[in-house]
This record gives sequence, structure tokens and C-alpha cells, in this order.
Amino acid sequence: MIASQKSSHTKASHGSGAGAPILRAHKLGKKFSGFAAVEGVDLGVAEGSIHALVGPNGAGKTTCFNLLSKFLEPSAGDIFFRERNITRMRPADVARLGMVRSFQISATFPQMTLLENVRVVLQRAAGLAHQFWMPARALTRLDQEALRFLDMVGLSGQAGQLASSLPYGHKRALELATTLAMDPQLLLLDEPTQGLGHEDVEQVTELIRRVAQGRTVLMVEHNMSVISKICDRVTVMQRGQVLAEGSYDEVSRNPEVITAYMGDAEEGIHA
Repeated sequence: MIASQKSSHTKASHGSGAGAPILRAHKLGKKFSGFAAVEGVDLGVAEGSIHALVGPNGAGKTTCFNLLSKFLEPSAGDIFFRERNITRMRPADVARLGMVRSFQISATFPQMTLLENVRVVLQRAAGLAHQFWMPARALTRLDQEALRFLDMVGLSGQAGQLASSLPYGHKRALELATTLAMDPQLLLLDEPTQGLGHEDVEQVTELIRRVAQGRTVLMVEHNMSVISKICDRVTVMQRGQVLAEGSYDEVSRNPEVITAYMGDAEEGIHA
């Protein structure tokens, strides 16, 4: 939960969050059988920032994230990536533009090595995705680059291990390495610390801080301690609409946000 007093954590100075929007939503809405899960959402994600989308259970944040990442079609409104209207584009098409989503559930090939997992992504980017008849040695030219991405997430020393042998936290890091191999300009993270123990949460938080250098990150995250440490801007949703937006310190002191989380504005919201 969110702290009611000023956070003592120091965020990375990777970006001020004041850049022009790389992702923008205008009057975004989604109805399911007449029920408005998301309604009239205006949102801008500044280039170079780490931006969090949060809210109590049932607030509509996950539906909104699925709309922004193109895994749901909106009932109303428009979505723009670098001022290009992507409202009706498919996820694979927006990924090619540089907007890539990493999933809440770790998505790796368990019977492949870590190196092979990353190389599969690079193989596609190199136009070799359908050349299955190629001998494995012909793909070794991609190994150095694959190792570079594994090194970014601290896994280069385990490159030859099977993905199935990794602890859960390291699987999340591997998934992030494969996502980075797609060369995203905007990285969409769905609950990146979900299911992690305390030590793994700290490691993944620092990992997000590192990979955000030179990139923009939009994340749905329930762990407010994580958000207080690394996020430049926070959008709080309630009942499918934007309730508040600002820095972590600003939204954590907002009486409406405190009430939405706790039901009592005097109790506060704690990290």
C-alpha cells in the first residue's frame, strides 16, 4: 500500500518524466455486456519515464493496461504511440513499432537454455524465424548479442542452463531479457513482482531501474514500495476512471486516493 508521508527512497535519475508523451490515450473506454470497465481515460506516458498504473482491486487498471498494450480492443477512444494512431493495430504490429509487453506469467521455453531462449527472439529479428532447416551452428553468430541481453539482467553466467532449472525470480529476469531482445522503445510490464519473495522483489526492482535507462516503462504493479522507489509518475484508477495522477508523493497524500485504498481518509496508505 502507499505511504502517507514522503517516501525516503531515492529513485533512479534515468528520466524526469517531463518528456513529450510516447504513449497517449484519449477518452479510452471498454464495455463488457454494457458494463463500463474503463471509461473516458486520458493518459500520457512521458518518454524516458517509468510510469505506474495502479488502483484497488476492480479499479480497471488491468483492463486499461490490456487496452494500451493492444490485447483488448477499445469500445471508445483512441491510442497513440509516437502520435501514430494504433487503436486498431494488432499487438504484433505495435511490437514492430517498438512497443513491447512482458507478461505477468513468466513466458519462456523451459527445455531450451537461457542463451537459446534469447536467440529465438534475435533469430526472428534477423529474418531467420522460418529457416528451421538451418544447422544450429549457423545461428551461433547471434550468440554474442544474446549474451549481451543476458548480461543486462545478470544471467550471462548461466547462459548454458535450461530455463526450467531457474528459480522463479530468475525466470522473470530471463523473460525480461527476451523482451529487451525485441529492442523496445516502450516496455510494458504486467505485475513484474507478482509472486516474488522479498529478496527477488528487490532484485527485479533494481533490474527494472537498470533496463529503463534509455527506455520508457509503463507498468501495472501492486507493490507500492516498488513504485515509490522507481516510478516517476503514478496514475491511480478507480471504477474505470482516472482518480489521480502525479508523483508518488503527490498521489500518496491525495485524500481521494487514500479513501479509495483504505475507505478512511484518516488511516493513510502505507508502503
